[in-house]
Amino acid sequence: MRRSIFIALGIMAIILGAEFLMIDSANLYAAGETRPASFINPAGSPSGNVSTWRPKEWMPWAFLSLGAITVLYAFTLPRRWRSGAIA
Repeated sequence: MRRSIFIALGIMAIILGAEFLMIDSANLYAAGETRPASFINPAGSPSGNVSTWRPKEWMPWAFLSLGAITVLYAFTLPRRWRSGAIA
C-alpha cells in the first residue's frame, strides 16, 4: 500500500515538473466572474479579473528530481513492508 502511494506521488511530481518545463505562464480566472460561453468566443475576454502565474526557474527541476527520487525510493522499499508485517 505504501509503495503504490509513493509511486503515485513520484509520478505526479514528474508530470508536474514536465508541465512546468513546457509552459511559460498560466492565466488564472476568477470563478465568480467567468461564464463558460465566454471561453468559446475567441473575440471575448473570459474575465476582467485575470492573474498570470509564471513558474520559477528552479521549479521544473526540483519537481522532476523529487519525483525521480521518490519513485526510486518506492522501488527499493524493503520486502517486509510488502507483507504488512513490521519487524
